[in-house]
Amino acid sequence: MGTVIGDLLPLAVGVAISPIPIVAAILMILSRHASAAAGGFALGWTLGIVVATEVFIVLASVFGISSDTGPGTAAAWIKIVLGVLLLALAFVQWRQRADTATPGWMRGLDELTAAKAVGLGALLSGVNPKNLLLCASAGVVIGSAGLSAGGQVVALVVFTVIAAASVLAVVLGYALAADRLRDVLTRIRAWLEASNHMVMAIVLLVMGAVVFGKGLGGL
Repeated sequence: MGTVIGDLLPLAVGVAISPIPIVAAILMILSRHASAAAGGFALGWTLGIVVATEVFIVLASVFGISSDTGPGTAAAWIKIVLGVLLLALAFVQWRQRADTATPGWMRGLDELTAAKAVGLGALLSGVNPKNLLLCASAGVVIGSAGLSAGGQVVALVVFTVIAAASVLAVVLGYALAADRLRDVLTRIRAWLEASNHMVMAIVLLVMGAVVFGKGLGGL
C-alpha cells in the first residue's frame, strides 16, 4: 500500500495544481451566485475525479492488468503510453505559453447555477484531457497493484482528497473568511490566467516523466 500511495502522490498533486479549475473556483466565488455555484463546482470536481479514476481501476482489473505479485508488462506499457501522452501535452502547453487570453467558458461563469456548476466541475476533472490522463494513470497504478477491494477504496480516497484539495480549499476558505480572502484570490486569479499554459506545461512535464519512468521500471 505504501508504494501505491507513493506512486499516486505526484499524480494527485498534478491534478490539484491544475490552474484552470482553481481559476474557475475563484471566478465562481466572485460571481453573482457565489455560494451555490462554488459549492456545486467543488462537488462536481470531486465526483469527476472519483468516477474517472474508478473507471480505469475497473478496466485494469477486467483486462487482467493487475496481479497478485505486482504490476505486469501490460501495466508497464500502459504507463509508458500515458507518460508519452502527458509529455506531448506538456509540449503543446509550452508552445501556447504566450497566449494569455481568458478562455470563453470562463467569461460565462457569472451566471452559472449550482446544477450547471456541478456539471462543469465534473467535465473539467473527469473529461478534460490533461486531468483524464492523470486520473487514468492513477487508476492503472491502483488497479495493477494487486490490492484488495478495501485497499483500492483507501487508495482512491487518498488520491481524490489530495487531487481535489486545491479547489476544496479555495471554496471552504472563502466560505470561512470571505472578506480577508477576496483581494488575495483576485490576485491569484490574475496570475493563474496569465500563466495558465506555462504552469500546466511544467506540471505535465513532471507528471509525464514520472509515469513514463514508472512504466520503464516495470518492464
